[in-house]
Amino acid sequence: MKLDNIGVVGGGAWGTALAQMVASDGSDVLLWARETDVVAAVNDTHANPIFLPNLKLSSSIRATTALSDMADCDALLLVVPAQFLRGVLAELPQSDRPLILCAKGIEAGTRLLISEVAAAVAPAAPIAVVSGPTFAHEVAAGQPTAVTLACADGGIGAALAARLGRPTFRPYLSDDVIGAEIGGAVKNVLAIGCGVAEGAGLGLNARASLISRGFAEMGRFGQARGARAETLAGLSGLGDLVLTATSKSSRNFSYGVALGAGMEPGAALAEGVETAPALVQRAHAAGVELPIAEAVADLVTGALSPGEAVLRLLSRKVTVE
Repeated sequence: MKLDNIGVVGGGAWGTALAQMVASDGSDVLLWARETDVVAAVNDTHANPIFLPNLKLSSSIRATTALSDMADCDALLLVVPAQFLRGVLAELPQSDRPLILCAKGIEAGTRLLISEVAAAVAPAAPIAVVSGPTFAHEVAAGQPTAVTLACADGGIGAALAARLGRPTFRPYLSDDVIGAEIGGAVKNVLAIGCGVAEGAGLGLNARASLISRGFAEMGRFGQARGARAETLAGLSGLGDLVLTATSKSSRNFSYGVALGAGMEPGAALAEGVETAPALVQRAHAAGVELPIAEAVADLVTGALSPGEAVLRLLSRKVTVE
């Protein structure tokens, strides 16, 4: 499989970090961004001061605002937010090249995982998912991490892992695309809940309880969707959850902290805000109970206050672990 020319669709912090990672061996990388000032900065000064400041980008990264320019890429890393993926895919030149999904979430309205969105809009393209504990600024700086690279086609997955793997970016192969996606989507919702506990001053015991019981909810939902338990216990599930639910470098955790401290719910860059209601709706349709995710969904929509959410969770009927 020819994978010489890699394109990255999405010029935010994570997309820029992935472009920098791919370019770290001298590879040419084409980066698409919607913002003309981002494109100009990448091309003129080798920087992205808007989304990833204080980082010198590789000179082998070239940026464009034209999705048509991605036509010659052998594979695309798709890093646009989950709620915008459908529209961007519809504008991309159609082909049978691999699409590597690097965003995390569930599409509002349709309640589809983004691999399901990609399969519907680009049916000829093989789908892979990259997910794991990956703060953009650390990946861009070359600090080490490991990720799950999930692809139903083992040969394509192995080729992508060989092409994308770096000394500080280690992919572990899986064929469990659904499991890798569920881990990445659900952990954002749980991270908001952990942030609320932090912002409300509920203590570290509460956070640890939310992480462990939230992980149980991730497992129940994953089982209902056919995900494997070992995938959810790996990098794209538990690994990413531990990172995202414990650091203010996480947009979801930080948004939760603000909610817990008294901020009114509203629009946010935190992916879990849109994902939480969609997750709960899809879980209900499958007969799966997700009390923590339900509380977060009610928090971000303004149906509950942080105090009411805590009271509702703690007053539930005692059950077995």
